[in-house]
Amino acid sequence: MREVSLDHLFPLQRELDERIAIRHGSSYGKTMRERLLAFLVELGEFANETRCFKFWSLKGPSPKERILEEYADGLHFLLSLGAGMGVEGYTHSFREEDRSLVEQILLCYALAGDLVEEGEEMDPRKYALLFSAYLNLLPILGYEFEEAEESYMRKREENFKRQEEGY
Repeated sequence: MREVSLDHLFPLQRELDERIAIRHGSSYGKTMRERLLAFLVELGEFANETRCFKFWSLKGPSPKERILEEYADGLHFLLSLGAGMGVEGYTHSFREEDRSLVEQILLCYALAGDLVEEGEEMDPRKYALLFSAYLNLLPILGYEFEEAEESYMRKREENFKRQEEGY
């Protein structure tokens, strides 16, 4: 099993979140549910790019770069949720899932739903389960974490520029 540390990504996400909070007068406390919904939207956009559920279509998935871009969007919001919960870091052990891509995406939706049930306070253990399930999408696709991390960093820079431009 291969392990990766995401500890270095949480401060990077907090930096972006702080920029957004200042510009828009928001805070983690006011926007946790919105961040969770944003993650779910991004998860759907990711699924749409993989086309894994489109049994009625012969068209293949989008290019890898596009899929990774949508994955990185979801990663932004998962990191942001964690930062808002006080998570400082996370180490993940990748493992081969016996699930299909469709099943793994549905698991992510179900685990995100478990966070909603918590009301205002989200359980860090349930968050860790969701984060793990999301990261385990990568080996199902045959992608490396480093590819997703590079995509995250590109999107992070784009998000900083968007804030400067009044997005």
